[in-house]
Amino acid sequence: MSFRRNGLSLAAVVAAGAVSGSAMASTINQNTSWTIDRSTSTTKYRIVAYGDSIYAGYNGGLTSVARRAAPVVQGEYLAKIWNTDMEVIRRTKSGARADDIYNNKIVSERSYMQAANTRVVMFEMCGNDYLQARSAFSDQTGTCNYSGLEAALAACTTYTERAMQAINQYATTAKVKIVSNIYYPGFDADNVQTGCKDAGTGASINKQVKFLPLLVRSNWRTCNLADKYGFKCADSFAEMMAADYDSNGDGQVDSEALRYVSGETEDAYVARITGALRGTLRDANTHFVSSSTSYDYIQSDNTHPTYFGTTIGVNIFSGSGSGTGAPQFTDGQVVNGKNPEWNKTGHERMGWEGTRFNPSTP
Repeated sequence: MSFRRNGLSLAAVVAAGAVSGSAMASTINQNTSWTIDRSTSTTKYRIVAYGDSIYAGYNGGLTSVARRAAPVVQGEYLAKIWNTDMEVIRRTKSGARADDIYNNKIVSERSYMQAANTRVVMFEMCGNDYLQARSAFSDQTGTCNYSGLEAALAACTTYTERAMQAINQYATTAKVKIVSNIYYPGFDADNVQTGCKDAGTGASINKQVKFLPLLVRSNWRTCNLADKYGFKCADSFAEMMAADYDSNGDGQVDSEALRYVSGETEDAYVARITGALRGTLRDANTHFVSSSTSYDYIQSDNTHPTYFGTTIGVNIFSGSGSGTGAPQFTDGQVVNGKNPEWNKTGHERMGWEGTRFNPSTP
């Protein structure tokens, strides 16, 4: 199969941390190690990725994850550039919120990034804060209470900054440190009215209209903190949420136009994404790579990215899995920094985005 689109199962609900219904706190460790073994090298460097079900490569079950989740995709590109083996360590907890990832992955499992051969450390951490806040908000009746949504934004901001501070402290051999902002899963599905009423207007509100500025504000803060702490910001929102051609005639490719711009103020960024460029946003289930061709970047759970290739088995008790294999694509198949699948699935696209920051030497 070129990618999987698994149905929403009980396991998916548990690991995703309540995509719908009442907010849940269930989490599951899904830790993997995958070594990209080049026949031309005996030297091995390490990528360490911390996060939730996105970096885990969650695919709807408990006993396997996508092999080519974004960190492995980036690692394969890097192995080619350096002509070395790459060990990709993913320390992830599906369903975990930002505070959990910070405390129980980044800090408690810091030894993985302290290894002398670590060259890249990357993380993402806020998706479940927003999924759970959205779920709780969607269940509201009576007068709308927005405090849960605002609390998710505050928590994301706080723990993203703490994560960067910790990684700067512990990852002393890393040549590059990357944070990924977040895309908007369920964008089209949220284009409905709430069951609660706004206290000021007395009317229901459109969920998408309410959630989008919150998410965009969060993404600006993530990338702005990256500027402050010497991180690179992988703009997953831009890569996932707009077409790869100029659909509105403004002279810019839609996905490029969405990118975070260093030095832009938070309010200006929010106004640009939710105002001038609002009409270019598209649900990632139909990502147009041209005016006539689209690919599905989101699995059928309407949350997790699609992926190319096979899976890694994960022990249901320990939550761990590992493996070694040759690069999925030969050097000759990577043309202008892109493999043949680079824009066809969500994880390939997210992994390719990270390659913009790959150092030329180890």
